[in-house]
Amino acid sequence: MTIKGKKVGFVGAGNMGEALIKGLVAANLVAPEAIYASDVRLERLKALDKQYGIQLAADNTELLHKSDVIILAVKPQIMTAVLKQVAPAVTKRKLFISLAAGVSTAVIRAALGREARLIRVMPNTPALVLEGVTAIARADGLEPGDLETAQEIFAAVGKVVVLEEDALDAVTGLSGSGPAYVAVVIESLADGGVKMGLDRITAMTLATQTVLGAARLLMETGMHPGALKDMVSSPGGTSIAGIAALEEGGIRTTFIQAVERATLRSRELGRGPA
Repeated sequence: MTIKGKKVGFVGAGNMGEALIKGLVAANLVAPEAIYASDVRLERLKALDKQYGIQLAADNTELLHKSDVIILAVKPQIMTAVLKQVAPAVTKRKLFISLAAGVSTAVIRAALGREARLIRVMPNTPALVLEGVTAIARADGLEPGDLETAQEIFAAVGKVVVLEEDALDAVTGLSGSGPAYVAVVIESLADGGVKMGLDRITAMTLATQTVLGAARLLMETGMHPGALKDMVSSPGGTSIAGIAALEEGGIRTTFIQAVERATLRSRELGRGPA
């Protein structure tokens, strides 16, 4: 099964919704006239219509009626309210894809109060520049081709991995939240450059391109990160001196703890209010 020829609806038109719209249109997978969006912010919808030529739904119920695939791109905190609103329009003929961090398929089905073809995914914000990575969870109750349809949608904005649902909280802690960690790294590297006399614009250019280049080198060569570290670190040189400072600051433990805490928070969100 393919997404081509189907109508896609976005409940929620934030950054991730726009990233997917951009990717689907750019890849010629879905025509703008076959994409619908709803959002509480009318100005946001008008901006997307102007940019991509998509269709605006008056409300979520209208969007469901007009769409074959519905992408639930709302925050976890309001997911239950949105699901109760759309539940009367849910049928087995429609495929739902949820982007909400921490909200399990069991919770979504309970809120809907009925059976639904449902896939849960965890994308990340680099999808905005078509360099995202999305984890798609296998699920029960799907029709043949549903999983492939989800893979096709998210491959339009980056790479895709397929996992079991119980792994998605860890995905949230690593790649879902990861762009924020990398942003802190880039900002810190640039601050270091400014401290040592570089102007801010030059420092940011050097920091961002260094992170991008190192990531691409690892991706394209399959090199282990430790091998790249050793390649750059000559005996008694500058790089090993810098690495020693990072180790003194506990950088490895700090990043591991960041992923752990974000994962635990994702689990908390999934349990809902205490």
